[in-house]
Order: sequence, then C-alpha cells, then structure tokens
Amino acid sequence: MSQSHGSSSQMFQLKLDPLTGNSEWVVVGVDDDGAGMEVELATTSYLDMLNDSCRNKAYREAIDKTVTRPCCVLDIGAGTGLLSMIAARAMPTNSDSKGSVFACESYLPMFKLMRKLVRCNSLDKNIKIINKRSDELIIGLDIPAQADILVSEILDSELLGEGLIPTLQHAHDELLVQNPLTVPYRAIVYGQLLESSFLWKLHDLYNNDISASDAIRLLPPQLPYILSVKPKQYPMHCDPLQHESKLLSEPFKIFEFDFSKRPDSYGEADIFIKSTAAGTVNAVISWWVLQLDQQGAIYYSTAPKWIKYLQPGSETWCDHWKQCVWFVPGKGLSVSRDEEIHLHAVHSDISISYSLRVASQRTKNENSIRNDGFQLILPPEKIATYSDDSWRHSVLLAVQNAFCRKDYPLCFVADDSIFLATAIAHLCKTSRIMLLFPGLRERGFQYLQAIAETNQFSMNCMKLLDHRIDCMTMYDTDGKKIDVLVGEPFYLGSENYLPWRNLRFWKERTRLERILSKDVQVIPSRGILRVSAMFLPDLWRSRCSLVNIEGFNHSGANTILGACGNLPSPQDSPILPFFVWQSGETKELSERLTLMEFDFSKPMSSCAGKAKVDFTETGICHGFVLWIDWVLDEEDGIVISTGPDHRLWKQGVKLLRTPVGVGSRDNKRSDERHSVEMKASFDSTNGDLAIQYDFV
Repeated sequence: MSQSHGSSSQMFQLKLDPLTGNSEWVVVGVDDDGAGMEVELATTSYLDMLNDSCRNKAYREAIDKTVTRPCCVLDIGAGTGLLSMIAARAMPTNSDSKGSVFACESYLPMFKLMRKLVRCNSLDKNIKIINKRSDELIIGLDIPAQADILVSEILDSELLGEGLIPTLQHAHDELLVQNPLTVPYRAIVYGQLLESSFLWKLHDLYNNDISASDAIRLLPPQLPYILSVKPKQYPMHCDPLQHESKLLSEPFKIFEFDFSKRPDSYGEADIFIKSTAAGTVNAVISWWVLQLDQQGAIYYSTAPKWIKYLQPGSETWCDHWKQCVWFVPGKGLSVSRDEEIHLHAVHSDISISYSLRVASQRTKNENSIRNDGFQLILPPEKIATYSDDSWRHSVLLAVQNAFCRKDYPLCFVADDSIFLATAIAHLCKTSRIMLLFPGLRERGFQYLQAIAETNQFSMNCMKLLDHRIDCMTMYDTDGKKIDVLVGEPFYLGSENYLPWRNLRFWKERTRLERILSKDVQVIPSRGILRVSAMFLPDLWRSRCSLVNIEGFNHSGANTILGACGNLPSPQDSPILPFFVWQSGETKELSERLTLMEFDFSKPMSSCAGKAKVDFTETGICHGFVLWIDWVLDEEDGIVISTGPDHRLWKQGVKLLRTPVGVGSRDNKRSDERHSVEMKASFDSTNGDLAIQYDFV
C-alpha cells in the first residue's frame, strides 16, 4: 500500500512485535536512507546471492555478450542493480547514442539500496530506477519505448515461485519489442526419484501417528488427511541426505521455459522413468539449469553435488537457490528394479506439481493426495515433530506429572500446540482448557472438534479465547485462576525466526500474571540458552561483506544486508536463523555450554549470562551456534533440545568478522586459541538477544 504526499512518496510497511505477535503499519518515505531495515533484509537471500561468484560471472558474461549496441535494456526485479550496472557498462556509447537501462524494483527497501549503489558507482545518469512492479510500468511514461533486451533474475529455487511466468507474459505483451533478446535465454527443470525416511517423516503423519506408542491420535482413521503439509515443492539442500537415502532413478528432464518467447500459464508433461533400484519413492527432487546466452555457452545449475555432469554453480555451496522436494503422499510408491514409473508433471504460472504411479497400473497411485473437506496445514518440521515417538513420550510424561496433583484444573494453552491441547483433554478428563491458538485460531478449534471423539474427550471442556490476551480477566475463566500454563512453545508463522522468538511464551505468561494461581504449573518451566563454537566455512563465505562485485562497489550494502565475514570494524554482524544441518560443511569445535537461563515461573525480565567455552577440536572457528533447550519437567529432567544435531528446528548463528584458529589445551601451538569467554544479554522490551565474545 502506498500514498503520495507532496513531492515525496510514502509507503506503509508492516512492523511485527516478536514478543506479542502484534503488528502495526508504519509509514516510511521513499527518500529515507533505509535505516531500520537491517533485520528485514539481513534474513533475505540478497547477500548470499551477491556472494555467489559463479552466478555473478555467468550473468556478466551473458550480458556482455548480449548488449553489444546502444539499445533499451529493461531489468525486472533489479535488486541491488548489479545486472543493470553490468548492462550499462557493456553498452557502447557515442555522441548520438540512444542507449538506456531501466531498472524496475517494487520492494521499497531494495529500491532505496539500489539507488544508493548506482550513485556510488556513478551510473545514476545511465540507469533510470523505477519503484514499481513491472506490470505497473507504462510505455511512454516510465519507459520511452519497448525494450530491446530483458535482463532478469526473478527466479527462486522452484524457478516459478517469484512469478516468472506472469512477469514474462506481461513483459512480452507490453514492455518488449518483437523477438527481444533475453538474459537468461532459457531454463530447464530436471528431476530425480529418491527414497528417504527423513523426507517421509516430514509429511506422513498418518502412518507415523498410527505406530506411535501412546494413545493420542492426531489423525483418526476416518480422517487421514485432516492434518497435513501443503502439497507443494519445498526448497531444501539435498546433499546432506545423500548418504542416508537411496536414488531410485537417473535424472530426467521435466519442463523447458524459453525466456525469449511468451510462456504459457499452464503446461503438462508425461514422463516414463525406469527405476534404477528397488525401493520406495518418498520424494521427487528437482533442480534447474539456466542457459544464459542464446548460443548455449554459458550455464548455471542448481543441481545437487552427486550429479556427475555439474554445470557452473553446482560446485560451490550457496543458500539462495536450493533443490526442491515434492513429497510423494503416504508411505510412498513401492517400485522394483527396472520398473517403469509414470510421472505426470503440471505447471501453473507460479508452481510445479507431480503425481506418479507404476506405469503398469491403470489408475493413479492409491496414496495420491485427497482432500475431503476440512484440512489443517502445518509446516513439515512440525509434522515430523508430531511424528517423533521420543518427543511425544517426553511431552506426555511432563503433562502427566503436571496434572497428577491437580483436581479439576484450569489449563491455558498459550501457543498453537494442537498436540498439547489433545493430550491434556485425553489424559485429564476433569480439566478445563482455554486455548490461545494465536496463529491457528478457529481452524485449530475446528480441528479439535473433528478428533475429539477418537481421543475420548468432549469439546465442552474447551474454550477458544476470542480476544487479545491482555484483555483477559477472571470473567473469561468463570472466576477461577489458571492452574497449568503450557506451550511447546510453537507459534505458527514464527518457525523461520530466531529461537528466542519463542520466548513469546514467557511474554504471554507475564501478561497472564494476574490470573495465575499461586502454585501454577508452567510447562516448560525454563528455557536454557546453549552455545557451541563451530566450523562453518560455507555459511561464512556466503555471508561475507561485499566489496567489488564484477567491478562494482557494493560495500554500501553490507550493513543493511547483514554482512558478517570481513566486516570492517566497528560494524557488528547480526545473529541470523539457519538450519545448521542445511548450512554446508559444519563441525562442532567446542563443548556445549549454558550461556543463560530464562525462568518462566517468574514474569519476563531482562537477563544476562556468561560462560567460558573450551575448544575440544582443532580447526577454524567461523562462529557460534545458539539455541534453546526447553525444560518440561524439573524433577524428571525432561528436556527438549533444539540444538544443531536436531534437524527440525532452526538455530541462531553468530558469524565472526574473521575466522579464528582454535584447538584444545592439549595442543601447545601458540597460534591457536583454546577458549572463548562469552556474554549474553536478553532485552525483555523488544526480545533482542546480544552476545559478546573474547578469545583467550
């Protein structure tokens, strides 16, 4: 949403409070310098993309090869303006030159950053920057005439997810000359069939729920699809899965998209694949190969490393483009060696989907997705958590311990945990349960209604809070104070943030202080901030500060994009959320230590902690990994860890400005550091966590 005010354009941007989940619209000006956007842009893929030298080189070579005369070049989704600057430099100039470059960027913070970088590189007279979507551009107003050349990088891991097809359609209809030149020239999507128990657990809750050792049934037999992941392709680095999975086919071509022609919104492909081994197909993994020039000499690939004929781009780790995973429903498709498999692929204007069956079958795989009525969608990591028998056992034991000493307790579920709500209603028939469900809301309540009979509880014991928690009074609880406060904690929509975003649970507990009983039982009772020093060469390289990118100064982008490595002093790098297991080559170099604790038996307050971390391995330390262990039960020592060896949670990563050689004290080398003194502080007013460190 935007508005004009005099000569200055203004826009509304949504600002989120991490501790309450509340959001508000704030007004920002187009002429502002972009201050305050560091956190938002640091978690995007722009920095990683600009550190991808293979990508930068491929685009530079292709643009240099394509822009050989004065002409009109349009850059859609220009980002920092790198492609526009390459095009402007490549364009020959003379006294009567009519060449020009138009850079279109709709995201206001990036528009501001691009304007800054283009000026820094003295190209502001050569490049016109437009803060609009490409389908808002008007020939004669924004651009004097249709463009001769289109350069763009509106590509995500799936290829189509950023709107490539509708963008190209509009560009060919309105913004480009007939038979334009384009960079890239074409893209080809490839796939491969994979057996993986890990990928299976990320989506098939039904079969894992049936085999669970407890009596909780999140998916009743008559409602096997009521709780599911969204059927779509999920970006994921597949290389870490190579040695624990089985490839069941050779790579195969799926779709081809020609950027120089107007693409169709819909396409189908029927592909017959011979299995290379017996097994169960749990997933279709896919990647794409870009041909950047018309002659077919310049390529870039997002293929996994096990593909033998690697194109440029595949040999170095980067995070902005991954492979994609499509889950085969249910237990998967069982195949024999050399059996023919029929894969049916469909693309819309923004996505690609698949269905497959053994070719000898006349009907589709019986495990194909069916959606009969209501369905609750959760992230794959949460589905896998609810499939984990060990996690379920720990949570259920903590619940049993908390309720065994309570008569007719009033329980408050302060997050989006349908598992806790179900478990409490099933295990403690005398309890009354109030549900916050801040993300799920009515859909979560509707789900509980659907599974109540199977889990032997009545919805009469459930109540969904219908207003903000800070407006809650004893009237809402019928005059009774809360006896048990619970959370996993899990807040739908926050799973991609830093681990301490889940301290929102502590904030909710604080807002409920006036209606908590004196002996209230809180699950979890504590959060423990843990830390480990790690070898993270790939991640560190991808987050290095920018200097010269294909001949253009990008140092002005470092702070706002959250650069870490080689960052000039005194600038400091942010702590960023990553799945460490998805972060390329990694190795723990130290013991795991407690840095700070959060006591949920008391109202939220700012706190601090410190620890001396000793190194146990010799190597190069690139940074520190931080996570929270949740203490569910003090007496029985029930703890849920979310550390780097647990794939279902993101950790916080603090990368060093300069990597440090480290080793254990047994090694007497003078060039190695043997320990690091760390301090952490948590600010309860905004949920920020800061750390300081000193190698000794």
